[in-house]
Amino acid sequence: MITKIFEPYQLNSIELKNRFLMAPMTRSRASVKGHAPVTLMAEYYGQRSSAGLIITEATQVSMQGMGYSRTPGIYSDEQIEGWKQVTETVHRKGGKIFLQLWHVGRVSSSRVNGLQPIAPSPIIAANTSVYIFDGAPNGDATFIPVEEPREMSKADIANVIKEFEQGAINAMKAGFDGVEIHGANGYLIDQFLRNNSNQRTDEYGGSKENRIRLLLEITQAVTGAIGKEKTGVRLSPFIKFKDMDDPEILDTIMLATERLNELDIAYLHLCEADWDDAPAIPITFRQNLRQKFKNAIIATGNKTPEEGEELLQNDWADLIGFGRKFLTNPDYPERVKKNAALNSITDPHTLFGGGDARGYTDYPLLK
Repeated sequence: MITKIFEPYQLNSIELKNRFLMAPMTRSRASVKGHAPVTLMAEYYGQRSSAGLIITEATQVSMQGMGYSRTPGIYSDEQIEGWKQVTETVHRKGGKIFLQLWHVGRVSSSRVNGLQPIAPSPIIAANTSVYIFDGAPNGDATFIPVEEPREMSKADIANVIKEFEQGAINAMKAGFDGVEIHGANGYLIDQFLRNNSNQRTDEYGGSKENRIRLLLEITQAVTGAIGKEKTGVRLSPFIKFKDMDDPEILDTIMLATERLNELDIAYLHLCEADWDDAPAIPITFRQNLRQKFKNAIIATGNKTPEEGEELLQNDWADLIGFGRKFLTNPDYPERVKKNAALNSITDPHTLFGGGDARGYTDYPLLK
């Protein structure tokens, strides 16, 4: 029986009405020039405010950190004002919402932002693409290969830390309840964590202790700016796409988890593989994670409500993330409670980009 997922959860001082988490999903609806949230985005997030907690789509902390067209930022006044529309709508409907802070690192192209990508080492991500919108039929995104990055200097690293810190401050100005540091899925922080993408010989590369340094310094900067109780971190130890296969990553993630636990952040968000034949997460890993991290653990990865309930009942997670289910079912918790039928994706052309409600805010609620 599914019961625990409907229970409220106290995330430090933030009371969540249930344990459903709306996971980050890139939808590419920001304004073309200013990369700011638009009114339609406020409607989209507001529709889904029945989730206990919403984590926004990945939001770049700078123009350099942008890797895909029409993704939103959090580094300008225009972007802050755009996000205010979102937070005010979600709060008015009784929801809670965190902003996901993002820097793509080497997963970019100068055709997206006019800048050469940066990374821990000048290693191109094999078989990796990003997308732009260039007038393709149906408004589809056009995928293009990433470009070779330049190796980050110490000044670059210091600047990125400041960008995350300022992004968190800006998120508070925009009315968010907290922020999530995106350290997963092959983007900049994850690139520093893995020895196949990080081949530096300074204090940010080599040993596991050095490779987690950027993650910890960013987290310390963010918690110092807005408070540890408003800061979460997302990691993806079992995901290898974007050329991120590192045999040491599980040990590295566990070491990072111990240090993040010492920083007493609000939560650790585990992004798990979500394709049909993805490898199962070993129970021993979940047990180890729970032992090393005392605060909230979030598990996301194409889970059924029953699978989420099992994780909650076994105390291996505290919140369960759902992505595509919330995309097509704004009232997903209510549908689960009533065992109601779920909406399916109406048109895959509308998943990324688009200037109207089609495939974005027009999915029906239960009658």
